[in-house]
Amino acid sequence: MTESYDVVIIGAGHNGLVCACYLAAAGLKVKVVEQRSVVGGAAVTDEFHPGFRNSVASYTVSLLNPKIIRDLDLPRHGLKIVERRLANFFPLPDGQYLKTGEGVTRSEIARFSPRDAERYDAYAAEIDAIADVLRDLTLQQPPNLVDGGWRAALSEGWRAFGTGNRLRRLSMTQRRALLDLFTKSAGDYLDGWFETDCVKAAFGFDSIVGTFASPYTPNTAYVLLHHVFGEVNGKKGAWGHAIGGMGAITQAMAKAARERGVEIEVDAPVREVIVEKGRAVGIVLKDGRSIRARTVASNVHPKLLFDQLVPEEALPPEFLARIRRWKSGSGTFRMNVALSELPSFTALPGRELADHHTAGIIIAPSLAYMDRAYDDAKREGWSREPIVEMLIPSTLDDSLAPQGQHVASLFCQHVQPVLSDGRSWDDHRETVADLMIATVDRYAPGFQQSVLGRQIMSPLDLERTFGLIGGDIFHGALTLDQLFSARPMLGHADYRAPLAGLYMCGSGTHPGGGVTGAPGHNAARAILADSGRRRFAGLTR
Repeated sequence: MTESYDVVIIGAGHNGLVCACYLAAAGLKVKVVEQRSVVGGAAVTDEFHPGFRNSVASYTVSLLNPKIIRDLDLPRHGLKIVERRLANFFPLPDGQYLKTGEGVTRSEIARFSPRDAERYDAYAAEIDAIADVLRDLTLQQPPNLVDGGWRAALSEGWRAFGTGNRLRRLSMTQRRALLDLFTKSAGDYLDGWFETDCVKAAFGFDSIVGTFASPYTPNTAYVLLHHVFGEVNGKKGAWGHAIGGMGAITQAMAKAARERGVEIEVDAPVREVIVEKGRAVGIVLKDGRSIRARTVASNVHPKLLFDQLVPEEALPPEFLARIRRWKSGSGTFRMNVALSELPSFTALPGRELADHHTAGIIIAPSLAYMDRAYDDAKREGWSREPIVEMLIPSTLDDSLAPQGQHVASLFCQHVQPVLSDGRSWDDHRETVADLMIATVDRYAPGFQQSVLGRQIMSPLDLERTFGLIGGDIFHGALTLDQLFSARPMLGHADYRAPLAGLYMCGSGTHPGGGVTGAPGHNAARAILADSGRRRFAGLTR
């Protein structure tokens, strides 16, 4: 028997669930299908070692949009986000350290450079002003450059006017800064502000997170900006932890969706999108079942959608050719480790819980170090001196590990998304995992001996498990040619595919990757507009 719905959504990651919640709130009959046995996509929590649980892929909270948290009433559905007691902690090779966070960044910088401390407030003000622009644009559809008559041109012109009006409120100095941040390398941008290596590293680290690039690669200044427009509990730029791990976010979203009547089916991989008379009219699951729907929405990577699920003949050849050239690949090697005790750092000794244990602990002491890590990975396959960000969420959430023990997330870079010379990550993942742990051990002697168990996710593992092609956590590089009106392609920035009835609600659309919920929110608005429900069913104002 064929099932029938108003909308069927492919993929129960966070954006698919957000999209489903808004559509169901507007009265549509919605079904979400997920290939894995659990909802959440890359935002999931798993027991990876007996008694030890942690977020598997995504690992920290900031970018999740506060409007979406309110609209879906996620706290009522079990979501609680706590802030780090310190933002970041940078142990340095010479035994010194740098801390960043509310109320401490400026004084910490002053220990290294009074000049840099004096410039910090102006730097932070400039970044905040441009980040506010991104916050305003996050839940808006970008201007969509389309072929068509005057009506389409008028509609998109009005949208462009709104965007331009927001930019006109910036001072000329801020407009110049915006241009710098959208085009320059993070290294060039930061070199213009600061003189001290570790200070530039403290701000430059965000520019290479999830990106296979040097901080001196053009456009990495935007990646830096992308990571600072979030907030936690009303505090702009803050980072936090979801109690229960990142899976707590998507479990709360799933509860909100089901409360609104959404049907969610797991263990339901999709074989293809059904196309009839030039329109998407449903999907076929790999078990042969058909699900009919007036609208199909996809929360999967653009390459997977258009190259594997949609019949080739249903797409314009030029569109398909460009999607096949979509840049997707991250220098990310992700690990979880179970620990018998907290690490004691040479720079700040002690195994008793302290503020720096709750921070992002970052081994990347200079922009030059990050640049070498990238060059090394390009040549050899992985950095011999890698970049490691370690979080120990059990310092904020004692539900994740047995009493007195801990779990740590290791977000490691750089590695080749696809190994050169025909090598497979399956043959090298353990070697690289050993290297990552040894790297932390150099800064925290005894760390290696405290590891009780580990979970390894190479770029290939991330691709096979979560559909992140090349291990790309953003569903496609955040480069100028793949942002805003060009995400995923000029002419299709409005969440509508070049096949009637098919929409995109994943991170391959504006505003891009990270656990934001914004693509799901924005796609739902487009679907409702096209369904004749002109008023977007936001759940709160």
